[in-house]
Amino acid sequence: MKLIDAVPLLALIATADARAAALQDEAAPAATWYVSPLGSDDWAGTTGVPAPTGGNGPFATLERAQRAVREALAGGAVDGPIAVSIRGGFHELARPLVFRPEDSGTESTPVIWRAHPGERPILSGGRRIEGWRVGEDGWWRAALPEVARGDWSFAQLFVNDQRRFRPRLPREGTFRIAAELPPSEAAAGRGHDRLGYRPGDVDPSWYRLEDVEVLGFHVWSASRMRIAEIDAAGRALTFTGPTRTLQPWGAFREGHRYLAINVREALGEPGQWYLDRAGGELTYVPRPGERPGEAVVVAPRLDTLLRLEGDPAEGRLVEHLRFQGLTFAHAGWTLPDEGQSFPQAEVNLGAAIEAVGAREVSIERCAVRHVGRYAIALGAGCRGVAVEGCELVDLGGGGIQIGLGGGSHSWPTRGPDPSHPESSVSHDRIRDCLIAGGGWLHPAAVGIWIGHASHVSVEHCEIRDLYYTGVSVGWVWGYAEPSRAHHNRIAWNRIHTIGQGVLSDMAGVYTLGVSPGTRVDHNLVHDVQAFDYGGWGLYTDEGSTGIEMTHNLVWRTKTGGFHQHYGRENLVAHNVFAEAAVQQLQRTRTEEHLSFRFERNIVYWTNESPLLRSNWRDDGFVLDRNLYWNPKRPDVRFPGGLSLEEWRSARGHDLESAIADPLFVDPGNHDWRLSPGSPALEMGFEVWDHAAAGRTGERELTRGLPPVPPGF
Repeated sequence: MKLIDAVPLLALIATADARAAALQDEAAPAATWYVSPLGSDDWAGTTGVPAPTGGNGPFATLERAQRAVREALAGGAVDGPIAVSIRGGFHELARPLVFRPEDSGTESTPVIWRAHPGERPILSGGRRIEGWRVGEDGWWRAALPEVARGDWSFAQLFVNDQRRFRPRLPREGTFRIAAELPPSEAAAGRGHDRLGYRPGDVDPSWYRLEDVEVLGFHVWSASRMRIAEIDAAGRALTFTGPTRTLQPWGAFREGHRYLAINVREALGEPGQWYLDRAGGELTYVPRPGERPGEAVVVAPRLDTLLRLEGDPAEGRLVEHLRFQGLTFAHAGWTLPDEGQSFPQAEVNLGAAIEAVGAREVSIERCAVRHVGRYAIALGAGCRGVAVEGCELVDLGGGGIQIGLGGGSHSWPTRGPDPSHPESSVSHDRIRDCLIAGGGWLHPAAVGIWIGHASHVSVEHCEIRDLYYTGVSVGWVWGYAEPSRAHHNRIAWNRIHTIGQGVLSDMAGVYTLGVSPGTRVDHNLVHDVQAFDYGGWGLYTDEGSTGIEMTHNLVWRTKTGGFHQHYGRENLVAHNVFAEAAVQQLQRTRTEEHLSFRFERNIVYWTNESPLLRSNWRDDGFVLDRNLYWNPKRPDVRFPGGLSLEEWRSARGHDLESAIADPLFVDPGNHDWRLSPGSPALEMGFEVWDHAAAGRTGERELTRGLPPVPPGF
């Protein structure tokens, strides 16, 4: 690590000193070592500033402090907490920080890696770009010999703590696929690797065609591909690798959208940049007011910043570590030679912070920002891991992955055999976190993804500004027996600005598969907008079973406040579903068993859309003791155009439901509290404090998010 003159960056990225000072609520450590960009690894590391006479002062690198802690742990001479106090400044990591079992503390002697009081150290996987030359065109250019040698490449750039984007075509909107083409012979039987383009959309003469990336939007997923060949006569693109499915939802279908990214010929908008890998030159088009001698320009070198490497199958765990008040920034991701395509949620990407075999570890009041993949991934054998009070913003992928995948949608796992009993994932908790501004490189990534994991809680978080789902829980398709996916709880969160019209078949909270004991309660979910179909608030997808969704407030969704594709014996009760655009409630598949009970809910809308749509033909569900109200169409109709009385008589549902004004305080301004005398109260509807949902701590890192790219 080395010090970078990063005062402008620190001024932009630092959070309040008061919050950093709160880190001192820990018991006084029995031993403390210090790390500073102004330190030296030749010093003893036992003071936070250099001694006036020399010979002692802070370490320069975290690796040196790690070695000192290992020696103390191995010697057994320390009785009580051990702390590493990291001074403020820009710590450029030469390699990922890796913690193994020998770095573990104990319950009585935890090891705490924390920010120095009142300071916010930045642990960066990037490098500052300097030595700019300003051309007659006003553009900045920097020579990067490592890039020319093939030792470094990057797909992200950050200027003054803001993400900048590469040139793309079209400059606004998207291209549309002209024709769906059969896979090439090389991809046959594996996936789709071709598309037909319209005249003028693609140019075979583009500079370094192998560096142009094609981002193709499917339905609920997107594939980022490299070009192998362009058939100009046939107007056909062939990619270097296929998507990971032959199913239609993974094809490049006629009429679907795509972008061409990193096209040098499109460079020119302020804030854009281009890396010429062949010539080893970076070109940046500055924004007004930016000056090369003042701007802090950082490009990532490392993909992973922090890794906890245990081996749960062998009983070798990483335990009793705490990370407090640190900022992890500038983690990279570059497109593999074969492209990036995954059936759902982009959970094969990895993360800036990765853990396997971690137990009783906490990440507290930390920030993860400016990264190319997920922020945090808790994999095999992670139990009792806490992520609390953290802020994960400006993400190339999603926020947090917890657990393992499985079934036909599995992916290569890092670390030990995930089938081993000790590799199960459970009792992890995410609390009071902000996850915002994700999907910049991977729009199908999820805010929080919970796969094969149990007893996981996500509480009091704010999850927003994503292009796919907010929280995804389950990951067993159909009615397969649950594989370690049960008793998870999603509660007291605020989930909003999801989808943003980019992908389809998504929701604020999405469940999948048999998941007994799972609860979704006391959440605010709003502004969920799909590109086509499927912008739901709460969505029980294929095989969702044994799930309770209660006491949620959902409003302003595209395709419905609630949708069940198919599932068994779910409970939906004491929720408010308001102002969906296409229909209010949706059910897709008829089955012989009870699909769900929908009771004591309020459904409110003011447009012309129907209350119920799709498949309500059978009676494998229960609707009762609900309150329905549309002030512009008080004569609410049920499937077949039936009135409430006809619906009761013909189908036997909603026998104790009513059509009446719920008396919201101010629905026009989204104040969904009930006034005294509301008929919903007489029906047993249970109220709760909507203001208590979301984060409980301070909200500080909401600045610094980039604008939405054109066409996204």
